[in-house]
Amino acid sequence: MNESEFLARSEAILDSLESQAADWEVLHDIDVEANRSGNVLTLVFDNSIHVVINSQAPMQEMWVAARSGGFHYRFDGKKWNDTRGGPDMAEALSQICSEACGAPIKVVV
Repeated sequence: MNESEFLARSEAILDSLESQAADWEVLHDIDVEANRSGNVLTLVFDNSIHVVINSQAPMQEMWVAARSGGFHYRFDGKKWNDTRGGPDMAEALSQICSEACGAPIKVVV
């Protein structure tokens, strides 16, 4: 994937996550604030738990920072895989956000 393709994919992911967070408030009565600054999206849950998702264009990776650690994901043509063999980004974010808000959340990337 070239740089412009990566940038388009990463922008779409951040846009989608920001939109999904707004939906969680309405659909699940979850208090979460989504703050976006360029290629960084910060989700702040009502219990002050922060989840930060950002794109790293030079490495063509998406990074996630959460209480459970820092994670890096690379696109394989189908999904964003953890560079250390953990769950893919959608599954990991679903787990991280579910733990942060105390309710089951399904994240789509």
